[in-house]
Amino acid sequence: MSNLPVADSDSGARKIDRGATEVGCPVWRDEDGVWRVRGHAAGRAVLRSTDTRQAGLGVETVEKLSPKIRRPILYRDGPEHREDRRQTARFFTPRRVGEHYRDLMVRVSEAQIAQLRRDHRAELSQLSFRLAIEVAAAVVGLTDSRPGLDRRLERFFPDEFAKPGFGSPKAIGGIFRQNFAWLAVYLGDVRPAVRARRRSRRDDLISHLIDEGCSDGEILGECLTFAAAGMVTTREFINLAAWHLFTDDVLLTRYRSGDEPARIAVLHELLRLEPVVGNLRRRTTGAVEVPDAGGVVTIPAGELVDIAVSVANVDPGAVGDDPLAVCPGRPLSDGTGAAGLSFGDGPHKCPGAYIAIQEADIFLTRLFSLNGLHMVTAPRVSMKKDISGYELRGLVVALAGA
Repeated sequence: MSNLPVADSDSGARKIDRGATEVGCPVWRDEDGVWRVRGHAAGRAVLRSTDTRQAGLGVETVEKLSPKIRRPILYRDGPEHREDRRQTARFFTPRRVGEHYRDLMVRVSEAQIAQLRRDHRAELSQLSFRLAIEVAAAVVGLTDSRPGLDRRLERFFPDEFAKPGFGSPKAIGGIFRQNFAWLAVYLGDVRPAVRARRRSRRDDLISHLIDEGCSDGEILGECLTFAAAGMVTTREFINLAAWHLFTDDVLLTRYRSGDEPARIAVLHELLRLEPVVGNLRRRTTGAVEVPDAGGVVTIPAGELVDIAVSVANVDPGAVGDDPLAVCPGRPLSDGTGAAGLSFGDGPHKCPGAYIAIQEADIFLTRLFSLNGLHMVTAPRVSMKKDISGYELRGLVVALAGA
């Protein structure tokens, strides 16, 4: 993981500086043979194509597994992936959120705010991580854990995804640390949940996986996939959104005074501007046609494609004028979502997008309703290079007099 300075003035309202923001040529092949996609329409076309498969995100390690082992949903493609998404979609619908998770979000958020009231100051990443853990655990079914789930997850998610092989002492050490972290989550969280659900099924993802005939190891893989998506990324976005609100009085007033749709528009705009994951990768399995400035470019089969989400999201052709400004409810071109490509698109679009935005709004509305709330220290920013993802730590908040 590398440290990253706060964005300079050329990056507009962005807090995170990921480098150049000009789209320039929407699609090109670099000297290393990687296809670089920076245009929004081109990125969306690649993500929606059925002639691609997942790349990056540790897929090289997963590919070393026996073909008899079911891959986590993140690493499956084609008809199998589409069927699995169809069967699990019910866990992420707005109706499901309203009936099963919203009260939990409110309860955990209010507990974290009560802790801040008692202590008068707190590191925001700790409060938001507890919320993200509780919500994702309920969706997945990790509700029978031993104490310490947050610490086990912190150890599990690496600064860099391990590369397969034993080519160096560093690589060997990384493999052993990762295996130890897997074992800790399995023994402390997954195994107790699976045992409880083998005795009595519940309406959650683990019960569904048991009914699908998954082994404990396969369930572990799925749980960690959803943990990464539902816990870690939501935590970072909550911190990022709070940082913006603390430093923009006009935006904060708009957020505080708005109804839920207006607040959600603010959050979507911040996520468009500052996607938690800045780059997504795909490997083509067939020829993929993507729009270019002068027409159409065909990417052949077998090519690695890197979609720069952080650039595509500020493509003026998709999001209009002043793409680096915060403008909730801005006019968008047809087919462009309010959050851009921040939740991905196509077969692998994040299923928990609605959940993430809801829990962020529920927490932040309660946080910014506190009298005398202020930011003591801005966060330290570091980056996960593999995905150009930010990590924010050290954002300390306090109440007046603390």
